[in-house]
Amino acid sequence: MVLESTVICVDNSEYMRNGDFVPTRLLAQQDAVNMVCNSKTRANPENTVALLTLGSLKVLSTLTNEVGKVLSSLHSIEPEGEVNFLTGIKIAQLALKHRQSKNHKTRIIIFVGSPIDSDEKDIQRLAKKLKKEKVNVDIVNFGETEDNTEKLTNFVSTLNGKEGTGSHIVTVSIGPTCQTPSRSPRSCPGRIWAVWAAVGSTSSTPTRIQTLHSHSGSHWRNRDRDKRKRTRDQEVRRRSCLCGSRRQRRLVSTLGGRADRTCHADELSGCGG
Repeated sequence: MVLESTVICVDNSEYMRNGDFVPTRLLAQQDAVNMVCNSKTRANPENTVALLTLGSLKVLSTLTNEVGKVLSSLHSIEPEGEVNFLTGIKIAQLALKHRQSKNHKTRIIIFVGSPIDSDEKDIQRLAKKLKKEKVNVDIVNFGETEDNTEKLTNFVSTLNGKEGTGSHIVTVSIGPTCQTPSRSPRSCPGRIWAVWAAVGSTSSTPTRIQTLHSHSGSHWRNRDRDKRKRTRDQEVRRRSCLCGSRRQRRLVSTLGGRADRTCHADELSGCGG
């Protein structure tokens, strides 16, 4: 099983106050980070996770396998400043370089929901450096997709090279649910969207974590409706009475009305009604 050290970079710029993802972009990110952390530690208890903010450039949690420590730091994040994409990645790379377990693979997961002002050449130069040091990067691009998609897609393409598949990008926009995201860079609109967090560098399929829902709550309404239907079906089966004859089955109560627990089987015996 692959061991991995991961630094999660959270965008906490002022753009995270926007409410296009419920309740805000920042709180939606927190749900996603929560699932990523649990996914990593479930894959291998020795995996370590760190937390970094791209707005204030603070390392809130160093590499650790204690998820509670990371999550407690996560919920203290407040929006401030502007996103520092290149500087944040460099800090994350430095944290991975000084990890205690040198046999761990390295990965950076970046949430980007603000416009990136960095020069394209600087972004490509950093991608080549990360590729040389064998650092994989997963990017979740949401909110400001029109400004960032091209830059981030080129960044991941440079990281992967011609044959590499270790780094991923998912671009999220508001729209129909994304059912099956692929490994290649593509647009994934969704009320419930998938965060690509590979369990390990050799994992054939990245873990898809459903989170970050927007204003439309149809998914949750459908889920509650199915749950109520299953509950009704279970109640019908529980209250059904099978009399002594296999040929005669009588429902002793109806949903929505008062239960009648008397079994009217005149000629058959063996029913406890």
